[in-house]
Amino acid sequence: MKVSIGVSNRHVHLKEEDLYILFGENYVLENYRDLKQPGQYACKEFVTLITEKGSIENVRVLGPLRSYTQVEISKTDAYRLGIDPPIRESGDLIGSCPISIVGPKGRVDLEEGCIIATRHIHITPKQMELYGLEDLKEVHVQIMGQKGGILNHVYLKVSEASYFELHLDNDDANAFLLHNGDIVTILEGKTDGI
Repeated sequence: MKVSIGVSNRHVHLKEEDLYILFGENYVLENYRDLKQPGQYACKEFVTLITEKGSIENVRVLGPLRSYTQVEISKTDAYRLGIDPPIRESGDLIGSCPISIVGPKGRVDLEEGCIIATRHIHITPKQMELYGLEDLKEVHVQIMGQKGGILNHVYLKVSEASYFELHLDNDDANAFLLHNGDIVTILEGKTDGI
């Protein structure tokens, strides 16, 4: 079956306490534009990521607020920052990489919280059943084109509030010459009529 691509640039998710440290007490994030995932949006706010070996400015904050603060970067970003974050599912932060976040009003020093997000497909339980994927936790994805190939270990992120889409970071997208909206093929599951 086919699935469209969403390329995810480096970004930060914030919990309320850290939002107030970075932007000021009782600050409210401003929606810049809605994302395809229901209820998710890119904010007008940006922060700077800092480590002992480097920094990256103008990193967008994504909303809404979460119960934890998380920084998602690519491996290329990690080289620039001189760190080695693990590849993880969102929210799996125990033992992840330390990093500092600087906003206009303050600084948050995370002892853990920086990851490289695993490749994942947002999918609903009903779609899992419809597409014959209900017994799988991850799939392989075929990419056509001049730099085509197979993406292994693509995690299925199941939620009732999901827009069916494969999320890749910039490194994966660039390696296969992929862009937002490009279509690729999931190799497992039912393929007839989808």
